[in-house]
Amino acid sequence: MRVLLTGFDPFGGDSTNPSYEAVKRVPDTIDGIEVIKKEIPTVFRKSIEILEQSIEEYKPDIVICVGQAGGRYDITIERVAINIDDARIPDNEGNQPIDEPIFADGDAAYFSSLPIKAITNEIKKEGIPASVSNTAGTFVCNHIMYGLLYLIDKKYNNIKGGFIHVPFLPEQVLNRPNTPYMSLEYIAKALTIAVKTAASYKEDIKVTQGKIH
Repeated sequence: MRVLLTGFDPFGGDSTNPSYEAVKRVPDTIDGIEVIKKEIPTVFRKSIEILEQSIEEYKPDIVICVGQAGGRYDITIERVAINIDDARIPDNEGNQPIDEPIFADGDAAYFSSLPIKAITNEIKKEGIPASVSNTAGTFVCNHIMYGLLYLIDKKYNNIKGGFIHVPFLPEQVLNRPNTPYMSLEYIAKALTIAVKTAASYKEDIKVTQGKIH
């Protein structure tokens, strides 16, 4: 079993990105599962291109992309990606697409093929806040999640894939009063649990983790 785990480089004026910092701390082998780690640029289009190159090179069974969700307090396992780019800020190469489809021949949305509820439950069992999220935003995080699921739908049907958002690190909120954060140790532990759970569950568990709004 081989899992490709990706995280982003820093963006939006921050000097660090908890997604890749945590990915780097995940063990290279987890219960016999080989973990391949890849840093992805926070850049529209290029992020998907590099992701596909990595899929071709490493031929993973599972792909889990990870990104920063500043302002969220917990680990959020994303349910769905939508076929739209609507960038509030420019990416790391100055691109700022507004209301543009990611792939013209893609579905309006794609759902994660990871066991998102099982992952959430297993992370919470270790005392780490986690929940299912129903929006990955409209920036590069949603872009790469959609791109991954589009590639799975069109070319790599044997792969399971999805996306996880993680909070800020403590050092990122020094000048952001009243903003949630999580330690790098907890984030890395949560990602390790996510890898194990994604590899061990053939089907997701059926428990409610819905939201009213």
